[in-house]
Amino acid sequence: MAEASTTHPQAEPEHPREQQEPKRFSVHGPRLALFGILVLAVLMDFYRLGQDGFGSYYPPAVRSMVDNWHNFFFAAYDPGGFTSLDKPPVGFWFQVLSAKIFGLNTVSVLLPQALAGVLSVFLLYYLVRRHFGVVAGLIAALALAISPISVVTNRNATIDSTLTLCLLLGAWAVMRAAETGRLRWLLLTAVIVGIGFNIKMLEAYLVVPAFGLLYLLAAPTSIRKRVLHLALALLVLLVVSCSWVLAVDLTPASQRPYVGNTQDDSELSLALGYNGIGRLLGLGRGKLIQGNGGSAQPSNGSSTPPAKSAGGPGATGGPRAPGPLRLFAQQPLAGQTGWQLPLAILGLVALAWQGRPRPREDRHVHSLLLWGMWLLTMGIFFSVAGFIHEYYLTVMAPAIAALCGIGLVVMWRDYRGGGWRGWLLPAALLLTAAEQIVLLASYPTWGKFLIPLLTIPCLLAAGMLISARIASLRTGKAKAVRLLLPALVVGLIALVFAPIVWAALPILQGTESDLPLAGPARGGNGAGLAVQGAGGTTTGEQAFQNGGLVVSPGGQATADPALVRYLEEHQGHAHVLVATDVNADALILATNRPVMPLSGFSSYPLTASEAASLVASGTVRFFLLTSGGGGPHEGGPSSVTSWVAQHCAIVSPSLWQSPLPSPPAAVSAQLGTTILYDCATLRR
Repeated sequence: MAEASTTHPQAEPEHPREQQEPKRFSVHGPRLALFGILVLAVLMDFYRLGQDGFGSYYPPAVRSMVDNWHNFFFAAYDPGGFTSLDKPPVGFWFQVLSAKIFGLNTVSVLLPQALAGVLSVFLLYYLVRRHFGVVAGLIAALALAISPISVVTNRNATIDSTLTLCLLLGAWAVMRAAETGRLRWLLLTAVIVGIGFNIKMLEAYLVVPAFGLLYLLAAPTSIRKRVLHLALALLVLLVVSCSWVLAVDLTPASQRPYVGNTQDDSELSLALGYNGIGRLLGLGRGKLIQGNGGSAQPSNGSSTPPAKSAGGPGATGGPRAPGPLRLFAQQPLAGQTGWQLPLAILGLVALAWQGRPRPREDRHVHSLLLWGMWLLTMGIFFSVAGFIHEYYLTVMAPAIAALCGIGLVVMWRDYRGGGWRGWLLPAALLLTAAEQIVLLASYPTWGKFLIPLLTIPCLLAAGMLISARIASLRTGKAKAVRLLLPALVVGLIALVFAPIVWAALPILQGTESDLPLAGPARGGNGAGLAVQGAGGTTTGEQAFQNGGLVVSPGGQATADPALVRYLEEHQGHAHVLVATDVNADALILATNRPVMPLSGFSSYPLTASEAASLVASGTVRFFLLTSGGGGPHEGGPSSVTSWVAQHCAIVSPSLWQSPLPSPPAAVSAQLGTTILYDCATLRR
């Protein structure tokens, strides 16, 4: 005992400075690194937020929901509560809350999504760190913070960023459920995913296979209890998911908005059809789905019919060719998440081949099941889906980022330990660099300087790793880790340049759009309110007026002040400001008055007989409609347009159009002519 007491103090002070410094670094270093990553995330998500407006389709609904609890609950698109959005309301409730606090403006509408993006980065760090340590968590957080599609979506009015944060909260809950086997954590997971359904419908269910498999294989309870718990969780999931949908569908049609983008006025039909199987099979791609001419009544219970908006996000566009290589090579889709995909896949391989999996004993296997199944399920769906938009991949980004962080830590450990798995690290560097070169090859202007910046450091890093490994195998001596780790870091830094550039380009170039898309602008910036019917936003060398819109040289469009002034001065006792098939978005934002949209995603299926009744009752006086061109009616007049043209007077354009140039000939040919009709004479 005496010897032990005398020798122990002598062994400690040999290198006191070296022992204290790592301890200080272990406390402060990761915190500083995490702080830096979060600052980067804030910079990417908040810098110049709202510079190009806040989009066209969803903000009018936010304005409509701010002042009216009825519109708030039913996600009404227009202030009159005539039609609803083509999405559930929960994601937009955060935007409404922000608008209530800060006023309705571009920043307040976009703020919830930007905050969700930053919170997702922090939450992913926490989730990965729990099982694989600080370094893996930091790498995963960095990968998500610079993910191009995540950045551009975090800065947009779409609610995919809110859904992503919701699903990460679900991942936290299901991890606790799998670790403890307690039912309450699993039921909380079901509630969270159910809330996700009320943000983006069936897209939230893409994580259900990962969550269910994790609990089924890993929870420390009997198989009978696990199956029973999963059955109860499924029941809770369905109840929470369908609560709002059934509340809407069970409400009489005369007391709620018409369900936008449906033919049968049903939220359940919208969830399972257009927002469900329609995405998988590609139904409705490239065209606006019109109503069936039903006779639903507006939400105020009167005989006043609702309005249709001039197009929502993405009447056209989106990936066109499903296939196994879509996420790797099809542009611009691959340029949203493909930069880190090979690294994530090889990280998954490294994690999977660590020996016989013991999911109930090894917490590392929990991450394999969770993130691996998350990536696999979404990768398959987004590869085969017939109609998706690029920003849908936002929900896939956390799995890619998590597997990048986990995979690098596991592959570095395997590299140092020997065995065949040690070759995965240099292979991951080379394959990820090769994928980025393939992506950059489609953009020669950017590739000519980004490709060398990427290739040279990665080749040097991979070359050093391979050479050191071959030398160690021949000589049996340990590899010089102090030299190889900096080389690996240099290679990894080279791999983040292109994703950062792709994420930053829309911000720096001012080309952020309704449809979030990272990378260089492709044929116009698509910013602000698009001139619908022309296949996207139109641009020119000077501002011009068309169809009640004033279109700036940059492509942003706002309601023509002359039109707004004329309609407000002559509306009289009519409940609806105007019924239109071209620009309900702009008019709602400019006036906050009931506007009846007759085309687009939130369109009301008005019939000619209903139009006659509404005019006769004094509910509607003005119709702003297109004739000719390839507009909302695909080149042919609807029955409503025909009736209005026969029975209502044409208002001289000089009375309601600003004295600006007409649009370019190509635009006019596509959009046709916009006519303002005054139907007041029918009520005399």
